[in-house]
This record gives sequence, structure tokens and C-alpha cells, in this order.
Amino acid sequence: MVTEGPAGFWKITTSKSCNEKPKEIVMLKNEGIADRIIRMVVGLGLISLVFVGPQTPWGWVGAVPLLTGLVGWCPAYSLFGIKTCRM
Repeated sequence: MVTEGPAGFWKITTSKSCNEKPKEIVMLKNEGIADRIIRMVVGLGLISLVFVGPQTPWGWVGAVPLLTGLVGWCPAYSLFGIKTCRM
């Protein structure tokens, strides 16, 4: 189960069985508003290439920036310690 906690934290609760205590993974949002909007626009633009223009399947690469823009968390930013959001 995914829930949004205080101060932009995402909590993911997982458990393997009903009797096991759930484990929590906390993801901190690391994308600012402008970054998220740019990612969503670029992602939608790339996905549109699947249907119009060159109609190439490479347009599905746009799903990555679209999803990271919607969620507000980028794994590459976490890896390199980058944050574009104000907190």
C-alpha cells in the first residue's frame, strides 16, 4: 500500500503474508514543481511520437519522465543526491 505522509514523504508498506509485520520503505520527493511539469510535458511529447509524426515505438521512452513527474521522485536523483524541490 502506498500512502503520502507528511512533508512530501511516500510510504510503501509491504508484507509477504498476513501474519508478517509490514515493512516500510520511505521515499522523499526530490523533484520540484517546475521539474515535474517539464518532465510531464516532455514525457507526453515523446509518447505522442508513437501515434503521430514518425510513429516510432521509441516514443514509449516518454513513459519514464511522465511517471517520475507524476510521482515526484526520481531514482537517478536519489542515487546522485540531487533535489530540485524546496523543503
